[in-house]
Amino acid sequence: MATGETGFADVTFDLISVQYHSLKAGHDYGQYVRDAENAGLDDVAGFFREVMDQDSKRALRCHELLKKLESTEHGVNV
Repeated sequence: MATGETGFADVTFDLISVQYHSLKAGHDYGQYVRDAENAGLDDVAGFFREVMDQDSKRALRCHELLKKLESTEHGVNV
């Protein structure tokens, strides 16, 4: 099984990375929504809310997949 420099299986690291970036982006998008609302741009604010929702779903899916990997050889710390 391939491992990266972290000692974790590559797939585990990849999922954690996608989850982190999705959550971080979702946090940042909150500010983007406020900026658009403050500018009176409701359509832009709506777009940022859609993107935030997509990232939230992406992070949740990563979480589900990580839990599934825990019980397999791919989720083992090497």
